[in-house]
Amino acid sequence: MSENMPFRSGGRILVDQLGIHGVDTAFCVPGESYLDVLNAFYDVRERMRMIVCRQEGGAAFMAEAYGKLTGHPGICFVTRGPGATNASIGVHTAYQDSTPMILFIGQVGSDVVEREAFQEMDYRRMFGQMAKWVAQIDRADRIPEYISHAFHIAVSGRPGPVVLSLPEDMLVSQAAATDAQPYARVKAHPGMADMDRMLEMLAQAERPLVILGGGDWSANACDDIRAFIEANNLSASCSFRRQDLLDNRHPNYCGDVGIGISPALAERVRSADLILTIGARLGEMTSGGYTLFSIPRPAQRMVHVHPSSDELGRVYQAELMINAGMQEFAGMAARLAPVDSSRWRDWTHRGREDYLKNLKHGTMPGALDLGEVMAFLRKRLPENAIITNGAGNYSGWVQRFYQYTGFRTQLAPTNGAMGYGVPSGVAAKVVHPDRIVVSFSGDGCFTMNGQELATAMQYELPVLFIVVNNSMYGTIRMHQEREYPARVYATALKNPDFAALAKAYGLHGEVVNKTAEFEPAFERAIASNKPALLELRIDPEAITTRTSLTAVREQALKAGR
Repeated sequence: MSENMPFRSGGRILVDQLGIHGVDTAFCVPGESYLDVLNAFYDVRERMRMIVCRQEGGAAFMAEAYGKLTGHPGICFVTRGPGATNASIGVHTAYQDSTPMILFIGQVGSDVVEREAFQEMDYRRMFGQMAKWVAQIDRADRIPEYISHAFHIAVSGRPGPVVLSLPEDMLVSQAAATDAQPYARVKAHPGMADMDRMLEMLAQAERPLVILGGGDWSANACDDIRAFIEANNLSASCSFRRQDLLDNRHPNYCGDVGIGISPALAERVRSADLILTIGARLGEMTSGGYTLFSIPRPAQRMVHVHPSSDELGRVYQAELMINAGMQEFAGMAARLAPVDSSRWRDWTHRGREDYLKNLKHGTMPGALDLGEVMAFLRKRLPENAIITNGAGNYSGWVQRFYQYTGFRTQLAPTNGAMGYGVPSGVAAKVVHPDRIVVSFSGDGCFTMNGQELATAMQYELPVLFIVVNNSMYGTIRMHQEREYPARVYATALKNPDFAALAKAYGLHGEVVNKTAEFEPAFERAIASNKPALLELRIDPEAITTRTSLTAVREQALKAGR
């Protein structure tokens, strides 16, 4: 090490490394355990924003959403103990959603470790099953090494979260450390023999179906895979909450394979004679509870492309398994000579017709029809609008009746985490201040992270928050009626006036009770040029896009439950 290497505090070295790796935004709830990091951020505040959040769960969700939107690791700082446990929901989301993210946790000083000191926890044990790598940096001079490794781990192979613990005394210690170079994305490339084999299988098919999903995508990769789909006139779908990987208006798009899958698409998956699974894990939600494909060998011939070799063969043993990054695979697939697609021309056309039929909404119980709301938003919102949502039955309308027009126009957690809608909407506006962002939450979903309205106000982020209020935990109520009909317990909610709450935070807020009220309320919210919230009060009977609460109960009673 050079004798002229300047001495810096651990916090300064860490923030310097973030700058080297291209970080422009971080999310946090401040804590005394990492004050030296905050001190270092002060000097780079003009080029590296620190978005201060109200709760660590919201901060972690924002970092995860940032990672989804940009492809670069979302950065989150929280304090030890309670701060880390609050942030764990965002780490779990990043893991199941294959999103690059780095969570930094302030830790107790090394002089009191293993004494159950104030807020002390062992983060290796806590995060071991929900992160790609968990480590503690004990020496300030090794910070560049750890940070470099964290960035490489987060973006390479199947992207995901990394957790780094920062002992307080390490951060204030002085060290002469050699800076790292910017990280590089490392991905597997498909072999030509595998690509040739895939074309052979495609040439033998009569009813091929593409399922796009997973993380690791970019706008260029989506363009390339669309070119491959077009060249071979393939019927193409997207996995659960990955509908923005292919423009839903494309004539080859046939719908999303996820919760609430249309019966016609479910039958299409079962009757396909070749499934090209590109990027998706085919997890529980996308596989219809592991019923659409036989385990371990699917009845359909299958090509499975995934950036992680650990995922290939884990549940489904595909006939051809290709370990490759999405950009690498899609780029090569786009350059392949197309096969004769005349045998499945009608098959592809029927898939599109089925999708368009499923896009038409029926009559919804009550005075406010969410199907009409989504139909209006399809026409009114610009192509580059970003739609975010958390978890709950209300999201069925957002997923079924909105048309996502391109890469990262959709932000939604595949792990079904409630409370994601508000923070992800804030993060989307941070990353894309020039685009309209509409954030959906249910009433139960909203109250889990509604405090981040304050963050939207503090940073003047004009997100439109829509709260769908049916005064209950709707998804659980539906399951309750299905399994224990007419024995309703512990699922009802007595809610505040969400519009009044929004106004208390300084937002524009309105209550919408009828379908005809939504359009003018929407226009007033957009015209306000500030964060706005619309509370949509719907009839509890409208439990899903296909059935009512009473119908669920009656069917269960008829079945003898």
